[in-house]
Amino acid sequence: MTEIKHGDPETKSASQDQQLLHLVFGGELEDLRGTRFRDLNALDIVGVFPNYATAHAAWKAKAQATVDNAHMRYFIVHMHRLLEPPVG
Repeated sequence: MTEIKHGDPETKSASQDQQLLHLVFGGELEDLRGTRFRDLNALDIVGVFPNYATAHAAWKAKAQATVDNAHMRYFIVHMHRLLEPPVG
């Protein structure tokens, strides 16, 4: 599993109606010390989620299901940060 922050501040500050999109995906890494994937065509796109809490639940389920494969890693991408970069 890839280490991520628990208790992400986004989940505390976001209102119920606000969408803070997160992408969960994974694949086999070439080297455990990096983030280069063995086969980009074999990436597992788990989905896009409306908030960090649901993305984290999906990430955790996939990471636990693939725990026997040391090269398999799943990630959470904060898409909302890419869509609305900070001003200034």
